[in-house]
Amino acid sequence: MAFLRQWIVSCCLLTSIFASDLFAQERPMLRAARLQPGDTIMFVAPASELEKKQMLLAKTRLEARGYQVKFRDDLFVQDGYLAGSDQRRAEELMQAFRDPEVNAVFPGTGGYGTMRILDRLDYDVIRANPKLLVGFSDITALHAAINRHAGLITWHTPAPMWGLGGYPNHEKTGRNNLTKFSAKYFFAAVEENDGKRPRPLAYTIEISEGVPRTMRIGSGVARGRLTGGNLSLVAALEGTPYALDTRDAILLLEDTREAPYRVDRMLAQLKLAGKLKGLRGAVLGQFTGTFDREDNKTEDPWFSVEGVLRQYFEPLGIPVLMNYPIGHHKMNVSLPLGGEVEIDADTGMLRIL
Repeated sequence: MAFLRQWIVSCCLLTSIFASDLFAQERPMLRAARLQPGDTIMFVAPASELEKKQMLLAKTRLEARGYQVKFRDDLFVQDGYLAGSDQRRAEELMQAFRDPEVNAVFPGTGGYGTMRILDRLDYDVIRANPKLLVGFSDITALHAAINRHAGLITWHTPAPMWGLGGYPNHEKTGRNNLTKFSAKYFFAAVEENDGKRPRPLAYTIEISEGVPRTMRIGSGVARGRLTGGNLSLVAALEGTPYALDTRDAILLLEDTREAPYRVDRMLAQLKLAGKLKGLRGAVLGQFTGTFDREDNKTEDPWFSVEGVLRQYFEPLGIPVLMNYPIGHHKMNVSLPLGGEVEIDADTGMLRIL
């Protein structure tokens, strides 16, 4: 009898998600209002545990820009490699969206665990209370689920704990401090004005000196809805109700500490799932760090990470920007997932529309 009850509950959940997914494809994407001085930001921990010292520094820096910052008393709890139980983390995130005083939801960091709470979230409540949601890496799972089932544009940005909460001269975290380039586009994404005048909703990302130079595959211009994020999470979501809808989209991918053969396997999974077919374009960000999980298997450059990326994306015949400054790198531009962008493979330009 218990098994029958669980089976009925599971069927009802899948039916609800399937119905909401069909509806989501027909409704317009919502873009939450950007922040103005006096607005309230809520820190949450939906994935790994947070470092208190760094989060308090992030709080101080945001308050200096005129914002109020709040968080629950249990923000800094730890349960293994997670920031508390699945129930705690899901309840905290939903509390942030339900709270009428909160204008933006800032997950402190990624790490591990967001996939564990996707089926505990109320996407109707999130759509009814559209708020800025930022972050990257493991937060990719939240971006994908909220884009698809709440129809809310979210922002792929530096993590507050490692950006706003980074120490410029700190031995451990100095390299993760929010750089001038990253800060420029983070605040362009989340702030209504720059202190003097309104920030435009549409703007071009300008690659300045010291920022990784963009490489290009294919030619021409592509416009479309941006989707994606961390490759490991994007691949892991396949086969779930939260998998990416890549039809007529521009796909964003980045990752860190993944050996070429692992990148190869995850891209093969996306290809076999049909997620590379029908793309309008792609933005391939930083694939950083030594792949310390296993030694490299070959010195053949065609099977380096860059070579593997080319193997999958060159045959598509679409505009692709590669080595773009986004991901696990100090130069980490902020882009709208679920929002419209334009890329130009002839000039390396990316424009938020």
